Amino acid sequence: MRADLQTYRSAASASLKGLFFQLALTLATFAYSFWGKDFAAFSGAIFMGVGIVAWLALVIVYDQHRRERIEAMENDALSASATAGTSVFESREDFRPAAARLAGLYRWMFPIVSVLCAALLIGMGLLRFFASRDMLAIQFVAPTKSGWALGLGVTFAALGFVVARYAAGLAKQAVWANLRAGAAFAVGSSLIWLSIGVAHMVQFIGTDAVVRVLPLAVPVFMVVIGAEIALQFLLTMYRPRKSGELPRAAFESRLLGFAATPDRIAQSISDAINYQLGFDVTSGWAFRLLSRAMAPLILVGVVVTWLMSAVVVVRPHQRAMILRFGKPVRVNLEPGWHFKWMWPIESSYVPEYFVRDARGRAVVTDRTATGLRRVELGTLPPATTEPILWTNDHLGEEVWQYVRISNTARGAGLTDIAAVSVEIPMQFSITDVYLYDLLGAPEVRDELVRSVARREVTRFFQAYTLDDILGGDRAALSGRLRERVQAALDGLNPGEHGTPRGAGVQIAFVGITGAHPPKETAAAFETPVQAAQRREANISAAETDALQRLTDAAGDAETARAIVREIDELERLREARRQGPPDQAARAIVEQELKVHGLLRSAGGEASSSLATAGADRWSKHMGARALAARYAGQAALWEASPELYRASTFFAAFRESMQDARVYIVSDRVRDLGGVLDLKDVNLGVDVFKSDSNK
Repeated sequence: MRADLQTYRSAASASLKGLFFQLALTLATFAYSFWGKDFAAFSGAIFMGVGIVAWLALVIVYDQHRRERIEAMENDALSASATAGTSVFESREDFRPAAARLAGLYRWMFPIVSVLCAALLIGMGLLRFFASRDMLAIQFVAPTKSGWALGLGVTFAALGFVVARYAAGLAKQAVWANLRAGAAFAVGSSLIWLSIGVAHMVQFIGTDAVVRVLPLAVPVFMVVIGAEIALQFLLTMYRPRKSGELPRAAFESRLLGFAATPDRIAQSISDAINYQLGFDVTSGWAFRLLSRAMAPLILVGVVVTWLMSAVVVVRPHQRAMILRFGKPVRVNLEPGWHFKWMWPIESSYVPEYFVRDARGRAVVTDRTATGLRRVELGTLPPATTEPILWTNDHLGEEVWQYVRISNTARGAGLTDIAAVSVEIPMQFSITDVYLYDLLGAPEVRDELVRSVARREVTRFFQAYTLDDILGGDRAALSGRLRERVQAALDGLNPGEHGTPRGAGVQIAFVGITGAHPPKETAAAFETPVQAAQRREANISAAETDALQRLTDAAGDAETARAIVREIDELERLREARRQGPPDQAARAIVEQELKVHGLLRSAGGEASSSLATAGADRWSKHMGARALAARYAGQAALWEASPELYRASTFFAAFRESMQDARVYIVSDRVRDLGGVLDLKDVNLGVDVFKSDSNK
């Protein structure tokens, strides 16, 4: 009996120690999460807080076991005394309230604690998962105490594993089997702190990818463990138990139990191999040799890995700096391999290259010094593949520069200013890693360079007018702007005596790639341009019409222009004739007229055709007039020869012409009544309607 009492007393003591450790670890993790602004640590602290509930349940159960054993010892002593059998109670169970309370704990408290742990882990895990996802979607807030995270991660991970191994070792005894539940939460806490330490070590070495993923990974881990506990609770309800067997705690995680007792994994694998192959693999000499040499091999591997940290390899596009306990001791290491003291005595550092994603978050894409870094000093370019106009929308908010209206004498007295949006990309590289590192934290260095450059850009544009920016020599302006920005950057990082040492950057390009006034005023600026374009269009249309007219008139434009020049010369000769002696230029005028007429006749246009038609009409009228004159002369000769004959022939010719289409009716002179009935129907009726009149 005393052995049983001592057994449960030891179990209660171990549970109480585990409770105190879990409580201290939870409080320390909560404190660090607030101090270091670590989302993952805060989620881990919630998991550890759930572990407090599990350890507290184990303390209560094993303490009740201790009380039940004391009660049993007293009951046995009472049974062996002389007063045995004199009790007024018929059953001895009435003297065992501690045993009844212990049964009630197993029946009610263990299920309630299991459901509570599963609900807390699943609910808080989901809540923390969505909160972390929203935080990462807006802007990633990196933990501010990476060194503390690394140190605490190694320390708490080791302590948690030791406590878990201690509890799991005790749980090998059947009466202490429920201590595995506490060991599972202890090793879970150890794994969380180990992951925090590893994440910050990876961040210290080169990338923060693990630190970014950890705030989501820890809540997922909580949900998985909570789901496992819920499944264990359901399976426990339907699992049969032997008589006298103590109930197993459903809040015991089997997954974390393997991490707390890794020897069980090896034993399970060994049992499976032994079952399949038919012999005991673990009893062979190779397995025994490997098991004895495993620890030295792991130690040698750790030492070799640690010694390899003394070698630094700098890539061709990098320049490194050696830090000894955080203090620079060697700067601007060239590409190649170099030696240093092992970590954590000395470490290497290469500047990070940050870019902003679509949500404005700083993302590390590379570690480089010679690679070109790009920042925008003005408005971002339009997001379009179409021709860029002043009315195009730009990416993000436009940055306005203020310039003077005019620099002429007419605008000398004006104090108005104009706003203009300018696209100014800047590319630079790092020439001195140490000076660049002095600018500030890694994620703000490029922002500081851009702020200094923007200040100089604002000052630069105040010396120029709107016409200089919109229509000036942008190449020359870009060159002067680059000199000013480079001088401003070279004035950073003052030394001991106030002399600036520079920012350690070299500008590769600064240029004005685009400029436009506000979109609302674009129409006013475009109106003169449109008018000039319309003027050019009208001039082009007029020239086209002139070519068409000249071609129509003379066959081709050059011939027409030559004819016009000759006509102008003819007009000049005629003007000279009118102002000078009358007959002095007559011959020249005649010759020029003949020349013009010859050119017009030889041309192939409407002028040549009109002249040919006029010539034909002239000759037709001339010859017709001569024919009439000759006919008149003949008629006059006929009259003079025989007037009576001429008169008679003329009369009968006129009579014949007047009676040509008239109807003549010849009747006898004996007919007294000349009245008659006339049938005036056309003879071409019916089938004869389509006959020609030639047969009439």
